[in-house]
Amino acid sequence: QVLAGRLIAFYGQHEHRRLTIGSVQTAMVDGAGGADHLPLLAEYREAWSEHRRIESELEELLGEDRARERDLDLHRFELEEIEAAAPAEGEKEDLETERTRLRHAEQLREAASGAGSRLRGDGLGSSDGAVGELARARDALGTVRGVDADLDGLADRVEGLALELEDVGVELSAWVERVTADPERLAFLEDRLDLLDRLERKHGGSIDAVLAHAEWCREEIGRLESGEAREASLRDELERATARLDRAGTELSESRRRAAEDLAGRITADLADLAMAGATLSIELRPNAAGPSGTESAEFMLATNPGMEAQPLRDSASGGELSRVMLALAGSGAGTGDGDRTLVFDEIDAGIGGSTAGAVGDRLRDVAARRQVIAITHLPQVAARAATHFSVTKDIDTEPATARVAALAGDDLIDEVRRMMGAAEGDETATRHASELIAANR
Repeated sequence: QVLAGRLIAFYGQHEHRRLTIGSVQTAMVDGAGGADHLPLLAEYREAWSEHRRIESELEELLGEDRARERDLDLHRFELEEIEAAAPAEGEKEDLETERTRLRHAEQLREAASGAGSRLRGDGLGSSDGAVGELARARDALGTVRGVDADLDGLADRVEGLALELEDVGVELSAWVERVTADPERLAFLEDRLDLLDRLERKHGGSIDAVLAHAEWCREEIGRLESGEAREASLRDELERATARLDRAGTELSESRRRAAEDLAGRITADLADLAMAGATLSIELRPNAAGPSGTESAEFMLATNPGMEAQPLRDSASGGELSRVMLALAGSGAGTGDGDRTLVFDEIDAGIGGSTAGAVGDRLRDVAARRQVIAITHLPQVAARAATHFSVTKDIDTEPATARVAALAGDDLIDEVRRMMGAAEGDETATRHASELIAANR
C-alpha cells in the first residue's frame, strides 16, 4: 500500500471536493512552490515545533510556580530556624547534665562541703578528721617499717589511702568553689533545651534527625531555585525561538505569495483549454494565527465569467467546474505533489458533457502524452480519445460477484463506444457515429 501510494495518484469521482478544503488548497500552493519553497516550509515547521515545545514547557513550569514558591518559603523558614538554633550532636545530653547540676546546686554544695569537712576534721573539735587519723596511722606503722614484710605491705596501703584522701579533699574544695547557684544560666539552659525539644518534635525526634532535615532542606531549596533559573532560561529560549519563527514565517509567506500567483496564472490558462474561457482563478492568502503550516491559509477564488466577482471555489463552482480545476491541477502536477506518479482518474468527468466533455478528453490526452494516465469514464467523448481501451463488467452470476476486465479494439471498441452513446445494438447510424468519433481522435 505504501509503495502503491508512491507510484499512483488516484483521483476519485468526488476527489474534486477536496479543492474546497482550506488546508488542501494551502498544501497545493506549497507544492507549486517547487524546490526553493519546500525547504522554507520545512524550516518554518521545525521552528514552529521548537517554539511550541518551549512554550509548553514554560507554561507547565509557570503552572507550578505557586506550589514552588510555597515550598521554597517553607523550606527556607525551616532551614533558617535550624541554622539559627545551630544544634550540635551530643549537645542536648551535656545541657541536661548541666541543668540537673544547677537545679540541685545547693544540695550538691552542702554534700560536697560536708564531706570535705569530715575528711579534714573541720568543726569536729580536737579531731582533724579522716585525713589526720590516716596520717597518724601511717606514722605509727612507719615506726616498725622493715621489720615484717606483711606489715610493710599494709603500711603501703594505708599510705596510699592517706594520699588519696588528701587528693579527694582538695578536689572537693575545688568542686565546691566551681558549683554555685546561677539562676540566669539555669534559665538559659531551660530555654535552650525547650528549643531543641521543639525542633526534635517537628523534625524526627532527635538532634540527628533535625540535622538531616536541615540538609534535606538545603537540597530541596537548591532544586526549587534551579526551577527559577530554568524559567529564566526558558524565557530566553522562547525569545530566540519567537524571533526564528517570525523570520521563518516571513520568508515562507513571501515564497508562498509568489507560488500562489504562479499557480493561479497556470490554472487560469489551463481552464481556457477546458472550455472555461474567460474564467479566472486567483488565490488569496488570508492571515491567521501561527500554526504548523504557517501564518496564513490559501483560499482559491473563482470567477467563472469576465466581469464577475471572484468567489471562494467552494461557493461558486459547479461539480463540473471543480472537476476541470482538479484536472488542470493534476495534469500539470502543480500543487498536487504527484511528481511522476501514474494518474488514475475515476469519473473525474462526472457532471459534464457535450463539447466540455471533449475538451476534458483532449486535456487528458495531452497529459497522457507526458505521463501515464488511466481514466475511468462513461462519456464516449472522453473514451474515444484514449490510446488503449478496456471494458470493465461485473458478473453477478458468480459467488461472490466478480469484475471482468477485457481489452477492446476494432469492432469491440466501436460497439462499446456506441453502447456508451446510449444506442442499441444494430443501430447503424450510432455505430457509424461511434466509428467516426474514434477515428477523429486518433
